[in-house]
Amino acid sequence: MSAGSESGRSRFLSGAPIDPAPIRGDEIVADLIDSAFLAYNAGRIREAAQLFVRKVLEPDVTVGLSLSGALTPAGLGMSALIPLVDANFVDWIVCTGAILYHDTHFGLGLEMRRGRANVSDVQLREEGVVRIYDIFFDYDVLLSTDAFFRQIIDAEEFQRPMSSAEFHHLCGRYVREREKALGLERKSLLAACYEAGVPVYTSSPGDSSIGMNVAAKALTGSELRLEPARDVNETAALVLDAKRSGGKSAAVIVGGGSPKNFLLQTEPQIQEVLGIEEEGHDYFIQLTDARPDTGGLSGATPSEAVSWGKVDPQALPDTVTCYVDATVGLPLLAAYALARHEPRARRRLYDRRDAALDRLQAEHRRAAPDRH
Repeated sequence: MSAGSESGRSRFLSGAPIDPAPIRGDEIVADLIDSAFLAYNAGRIREAAQLFVRKVLEPDVTVGLSLSGALTPAGLGMSALIPLVDANFVDWIVCTGAILYHDTHFGLGLEMRRGRANVSDVQLREEGVVRIYDIFFDYDVLLSTDAFFRQIIDAEEFQRPMSSAEFHHLCGRYVREREKALGLERKSLLAACYEAGVPVYTSSPGDSSIGMNVAAKALTGSELRLEPARDVNETAALVLDAKRSGGKSAAVIVGGGSPKNFLLQTEPQIQEVLGIEEEGHDYFIQLTDARPDTGGLSGATPSEAVSWGKVDPQALPDTVTCYVDATVGLPLLAAYALARHEPRARRRLYDRRDAALDRLQAEHRRAAPDRH
């Protein structure tokens, strides 16, 4: 058997020894992750947190965040996501419409309550209570939130075609105004993104109660139209602009589903469809409970994403997948980042969308004139 090094020890034994200090009970979360999260999925959380702080949050990295699952009803908008936005650790977002709809409840001063999963849903229905696993809320919360969205989208500024980012920016302004009127602070992710200039996209505008209310207003003459094609081009433009400005692009994925693909497909849109030379995202962090062997996108690995051009093959050492419930992993990642890194400068990518689109269009014309 050949030796792996001059000392005769295999190169595979070069990792740090597993020799943690006993947990005392007074550690901060970041210290616990560094010292005790040493192997298995705890080890992946440590690797993801350290990658996030040491590389992803460098000043020249544009951070895209995708979100799926019922995160905001569980309070993760207030506890984890708004602090990340306020620290400028997130530059643009793709999420489900449901995340934004349920987020809006809090900005309107409406309540979600802790409950239990093992109760009779028939009885809950009879008593006007809606359940999201172990979260309970009154049916009137839905009706009040529906009424809010129908009211604001009657405004003149909504009567035109627009990207989902522009739509959410306008909605976020109204939610922030309602927060102020109610004396509330930092309750709504949508409002926080409005203030920070973080563009928020949804990959399936019709697949939520927000989209349902937009559709209802269309029946009575509203001229609001959400444009998926503009969303596709705007998100690709934000990534290309980050790279052409001498920086890098990071994909941070919480959950999976359509938002994950919408974030990652920016690179195939640039390379495959628009014919622009590019290599893929530079960093990839995912928190998921989906398995890769079922073939679904939610569990697809970063190495599989390389084959699509979504991730730069040279960047594979800077990719981490944590197989963990997002409601566990996201607060840990946020706590680590906020403890270990100072706030970054604010990018306000929302304000740069048109310039980024102009750059994308110009490069497309030069790279693939035959496709026009």
